[in-house]
Amino acid sequence: MTQSFVFTVLFSFAANAEAPATAVAGLPSLAPLVESVKGAVVNVDVVKRNSDDAARMMERFSRGGGGGDSQTSQGTGSGFVIDPRGIVVTNNHVVEGAVSIRVRFDDARAFDAELVGRDPLTDVAIIRLKGKVENLPAVKLGDSAGVRVGDWVVAIGNPFGLGHSVSAGIVSALDRQIGLGPGMGRYDQFLQTDAAINPGNSGGPLFNLKGEVIGINSAIVGAATGIGFAVPSNLVKALVPQLEKDGYVTRGWLGVGIQDLTESLAKALNVPQTEGALIGSVNEGSPAAKGGLKEDDAILAFDGIKMTSGTALTRAVALKKPDSTVTLSVSRAGKTMDLKVKLGTRPDLENIGSLEQKSEEKADKSKIGLAFQEVDPRYAEATGVAR
Repeated sequence: MTQSFVFTVLFSFAANAEAPATAVAGLPSLAPLVESVKGAVVNVDVVKRNSDDAARMMERFSRGGGGGDSQTSQGTGSGFVIDPRGIVVTNNHVVEGAVSIRVRFDDARAFDAELVGRDPLTDVAIIRLKGKVENLPAVKLGDSAGVRVGDWVVAIGNPFGLGHSVSAGIVSALDRQIGLGPGMGRYDQFLQTDAAINPGNSGGPLFNLKGEVIGINSAIVGAATGIGFAVPSNLVKALVPQLEKDGYVTRGWLGVGIQDLTESLAKALNVPQTEGALIGSVNEGSPAAKGGLKEDDAILAFDGIKMTSGTALTRAVALKKPDSTVTLSVSRAGKTMDLKVKLGTRPDLENIGSLEQKSEEKADKSKIGLAFQEVDPRYAEATGVAR
């Protein structure tokens, strides 16, 4: 029987049971670590445009109930400073569609902020503080490739609006692919943790015990406790320069249909290893076709890095700039060869460009309206409010 999960992004006040923090038996106090990094963790308050469906729902509830405009709603998330100039990393879903962004620090300072760049496919965004920015604490992005299952981690963020809350746990799993929305999942490489993260933690940092950020807390399994997911820091490091410079991510493109190479397929195709990416189709006129790739080719390595799956190849290609020339180690009909391929530019399959344009066209028409949240069952029981 197939088990299905509902994944919940952690922005605003979406309902979910709190995940209990793992007991840290025998470990020295985490207080020095927390003191050294918490100043760089921020609350991100956002007024954002509603979808047409959400606007209609809010309009229905606002009739006769005190007025208000249904165009926007308010929410809160988390983020962290990576550059004293005022550069803050958060999740895309925290700031997507934002009319205004306000960033609050633990020392009571607050700044308006502007969106610098965002990437919906990895749920990463960069914002910049406005005004006079001085003496900002910043944290370092660590090496998520060095993270092991069982390593201790600390999460700091703004769960349920309770700013600068700290929880601890371990890394529960690596390389999780969860697919939060249309077009997402191709580049997933989430770290899984049992550190308590909840709605409002979105965009907040997941620290190792060196005080380095090894992930951005992004999602939870809606029906579970102690199962949260963080975008790995190495992916963030690869995207930040392009987001800061261009505001968006341009990805390399091969133009092939791929699947995982399995043991049975490797045996049938006489491939010398049982892990890799198997080409199922080659788009006509694509960089792959021009580079000599063919159906049933097994890609074993990409620029000298061993490929373990089709997803690993997708991520590797996407992190290369268009027009880059790469070397693919290919197994074909029992023979291994190296092919040089000049990558193209990945097409906008998810129509992100058109969505961005549509959002910009609507920006001037938005007004501050109502904000909604789920009612806590305990509150509903005590007050008689129907849920």
